[in-house]
Amino acid sequence: MDRVLLIDDDKELCALLTEYLAPEGLAVEPCHTGGQGLARALSGDYDAALLDVALPDASGFDVLGTIRSRSALPVLMLTGRGDDVDRIVGLEMGADDYVPKPFVPRELLARLRAVLRRTRVQGMGGMVGAGPSAATGGVGCIGGVGPYRKRNLSFGGITVDRSARTALRNGAPLPLTPVEYAILVLLLEAEGATVAREDISRGVLGREILPFDRSIDVHVSNLRKKLGPCDDGQPRVGTVRGSGYYFRVSPTESTFGGQDATEPRLGTGHENVAG
Repeated sequence: MDRVLLIDDDKELCALLTEYLAPEGLAVEPCHTGGQGLARALSGDYDAALLDVALPDASGFDVLGTIRSRSALPVLMLTGRGDDVDRIVGLEMGADDYVPKPFVPRELLARLRAVLRRTRVQGMGGMVGAGPSAATGGVGCIGGVGPYRKRNLSFGGITVDRSARTALRNGAPLPLTPVEYAILVLLLEAEGATVAREDISRGVLGREILPFDRSIDVHVSNLRKKLGPCDDGQPRVGTVRGSGYYFRVSPTESTFGGQDATEPRLGTGHENVAG
C-alpha cells in the first residue's frame, strides 16, 4: 500500500480524503502544520505528498522549497482554483503537479496515481512516460522498445543513465526533479524530433493537457535553465510554436538526422520554429 503524506490544516478535508483513498490502496497520513509536514516529508517514509499552499505556520512554497532541496519525494500542490500564480510558482519550485481546490476526489486520485506510477516505473529502471503514448508505440517508445531500448542516452554533452536514474551535463550531475528527468528522457529518446505538449503531458504527468494549462511549459522552462545553452548559445531544448518541444541534436549524433540536418525530415513539425 502506497503511503501518502497530506499536509493541510483543513481537518475535515483530511478526514474525507483519508476515508476516500483507503479503499484505493492509498494510506493517507495527515498533518496540519508546515513544520510537522516538513519533518515527515524528509523522513523517507512516504511515496508522495499532497501539500496545501496555505498553512497556519508556514507557506506551502517554503515547505516545498526545503523538500525539493533535500528530497525527490513527489509533491502535488493543492491550490486555489483561481490562483494561477500559485500554480506556476509551485511548478517552478519543483512541484510535480497541482490540484486546484475545490476538487473532485476522482481527479485527485487520478493525478496521484499518475505520479506514483511514474515514480515506480523510474525506480525500476523502466521507460519514463509509460502512459498512453508508450503503450501504443508512440512518442514514449522513440529510441527503442522493451529490451532493445538504449540504457544510456547522450547528446550534446547531456547524458542520462536510466539504470541509475541519473542525468549529467559534461560529466557533472544535474539536480533534476522527477518530472524534469522524465521530460528529458522523452526528448532525448526523440533524437531531435518534436514531442507534442499533449504527448509530454500524457507520458510524464499521466493525464490529458487541460485548456490554459501551463504545467508542461513551466517544467520545460525549468529543465532548459538547468541544462544550460548549447555551445552556440542556443537553448538545448527548442520550442515549436503551437506544437511542442525538441532537444537540439546534431546530425552526426542522431540516427534520424538532427534539427540542423541538411536533408529535411518531413512530418517532424519543425516548421515555424522558435528557439
